[in-house]
Amino acid sequence: MPKLWFRQPAERFEESLPIGAGRFGATLSGRPDCELLQLNEDSVWSGGPRSRLNPDAAEGFREVRALLRSGNIAKAEQIVFQKMQGCPQDMRHYMPLGNLRVKLTLPDGEPEHYRRELDLDNAVYAVSFEIGGHQFRREVIASAPADCILMRFTSDIPVTLSAAFDGRDDYYDENCISRCDEGLYLEFNGGSGTKDGIRFDSALCAKSSDGCVTSCGNRLIVRDCTEALLAFSVYTNYYHPQENCRQLARSTGAAALGHTWAELLAEHTADYHALFSRTALTLPDDNAEDCPTDQMLNAVKAGDFTYRNALLSAYFSFGRYLMISGSRKGSLPLNLQGIWNKDMWPAWGCRFTVNINTEMNYWPAESCNLPECHLPLFDLLKRVAENGEKTAREMYGQAGFCCHHNTDLWGDTAPQDLWMPATIWPVGGAWLALHIMEHYRYTKDADFLRDNLPVLHGAAQFFTGYLTENAAGQLITSPSVSPENTYRTESGEEGSLCEGPSMDSQIISQLYQDVIDADEALGMHHAITDTVRAQLPRIPKPQIGKYGQIMEWAVDYDEVEPGHRHISQLFALHPAHMISPRKTPELSKAAEATLHRRLTHGGGHTGWSCAWIANMYARLCDSGHFMETMTKLMQHSTNPNLFDMHPPFQIDGNFGGTAAIAEALLQSDRDGITLLPACPAEWDSGAFRGLCAYGGFVVSARWEQRRITELEIESKCGGVCRLLPGGAFRITDGSGTPITTRKETDGFLCFDTVQGGIYRLTAV
Repeated sequence: MPKLWFRQPAERFEESLPIGAGRFGATLSGRPDCELLQLNEDSVWSGGPRSRLNPDAAEGFREVRALLRSGNIAKAEQIVFQKMQGCPQDMRHYMPLGNLRVKLTLPDGEPEHYRRELDLDNAVYAVSFEIGGHQFRREVIASAPADCILMRFTSDIPVTLSAAFDGRDDYYDENCISRCDEGLYLEFNGGSGTKDGIRFDSALCAKSSDGCVTSCGNRLIVRDCTEALLAFSVYTNYYHPQENCRQLARSTGAAALGHTWAELLAEHTADYHALFSRTALTLPDDNAEDCPTDQMLNAVKAGDFTYRNALLSAYFSFGRYLMISGSRKGSLPLNLQGIWNKDMWPAWGCRFTVNINTEMNYWPAESCNLPECHLPLFDLLKRVAENGEKTAREMYGQAGFCCHHNTDLWGDTAPQDLWMPATIWPVGGAWLALHIMEHYRYTKDADFLRDNLPVLHGAAQFFTGYLTENAAGQLITSPSVSPENTYRTESGEEGSLCEGPSMDSQIISQLYQDVIDADEALGMHHAITDTVRAQLPRIPKPQIGKYGQIMEWAVDYDEVEPGHRHISQLFALHPAHMISPRKTPELSKAAEATLHRRLTHGGGHTGWSCAWIANMYARLCDSGHFMETMTKLMQHSTNPNLFDMHPPFQIDGNFGGTAAIAEALLQSDRDGITLLPACPAEWDSGAFRGLCAYGGFVVSARWEQRRITELEIESKCGGVCRLLPGGAFRITDGSGTPITTRKETDGFLCFDTVQGGIYRLTAV
């Protein structure tokens, strides 16, 4: 049973434990005498929708493109922040909802046998301790079925609870007790600073079997109780009409308190289990229930790897827990901190940063069997596409849509920041759009693909006009950047703005291929497919440079910072499948050289970058460097509560690391499924259940000495299963009947499946 647990309360945010139900969540600190809930609701952002397009952008675009073509980098970079920047430069930013403190009157004495835990198997937070032989316990859940946060306090002697709201730097209107027919409520209501912005209404209510629920000032109090149940609910005018939100907050809490804790807990765990229990991982010696999580982490940081497998197993489960807790159907997608942000002015606005971070958040969604959790990203993408049409038209004179390196709650697509290495990068919408076919390739959901096809086409349509011809007759982007890097020319000039960075060509090549594949999958034909099919061969392919590396720019420039955190030129390796040891050995060696060069100069020094590198080594089937990188992720980029740190805290590394563990055990692409491609020596035996592969296949396996001994494949969609099993196997269907297989010339073992069929492979 995976748990994170500690023998002491959290002293800072990075030690607190998160709960969530997609739309809302909290982190909890666990002090014996006061539980602090730092509350969040995913639509509480600053301000309201607005257009930030620079009125001089179209003129600036033409000037900057011409300047780059003539080699005048400095002048181009001067013009770009006069005429193409966003006006104003910043999008809206994410904000916390506020703090809820629940104080307890405890007897004199020091707490003993203290334990604070997060049960990942059931999504239950709990704190227990003793004082003078008396038992105290609290349990907290973020319940999706009840649509609220529920807190149960129990003790074997009467105590008094006092609950109060604070925080938000005074960005609230009411913080008061309300009495109405439905009962007594502590309400906390407010907005985000503008008349057309987000408004929220939240309410806390309580009941007790033996205590008295009352109030004092703006505190809700439960006096002299051995048991109390509190319900917190919040609604905003992003999801509901403003006039309904207060009553919804009250009625939701009241409805929850109409049930027993046992009923609420059972409903919550059933909902959560439906997602979490699909997948499990067992590694050697990963049962460390006697060792607190922070002690396991500290041991690994100190070079003691006794608990490393236990820590990585917990990290994998925690990543899936965070996905379920922070991204549910109908919610907003995960931003830079998921939904767990404590700051009114968070780092980088806690926005959706789409030059890797937002995409990385969803890397484990499909492979780790949580496709429903992927859906909020597509809801945001539709808003991006709608707003991005205006950006494409007014900035660049193009059809289709584009987005730069950030977006926000409203789907803003204008350039963000005044930072040359990142701001003018018109490929963010294209990268987001690649998730459409990724979801389809795993699920084969044709209805989903049809619904999202206009977005896929819109992303491609922009580039069919935006791409410009270089001297070699190739089609490239201009202006753009290689996120978020700076180059040095032979003359010593430094710049970021450029023509045709490698990542752009790789993303657009994948986008064009996705358009072609989508038409083929749906049996359709669209005019844009003919256009991208004609343009695709003219887009530059990955090139090998003077250091034996994959070139980052169209010219083989040196990096100003050779150990830069972004390794954008290896997009073709991961998350794309353009480079692989099996199909492109020369490019794979160049990818290894690229990683070596970055790492020897200090690369991988941020959590998300380290996680990306782990995925790349898994794709290179390099189990040794994969484990080395995952260890580095634990040692240098993981907080005591297992939150990733950039630093500061940034959740993308959690999801990138979770995805990397899955990549080491199971990979799939257009050719088929590969088993244990980067399973390290430290995982000589183990098992996984419920990892997913392209084609709608769900795979479970056991292995010994890093060779598969048992394998089960569920075919959700039917069709041919192509497998690189790494050994000889006997295959039977669910009834035990042998299945006919065929060996292809590329080494794949192939067999036909039926929808819903179960197939077992036994080593012979």
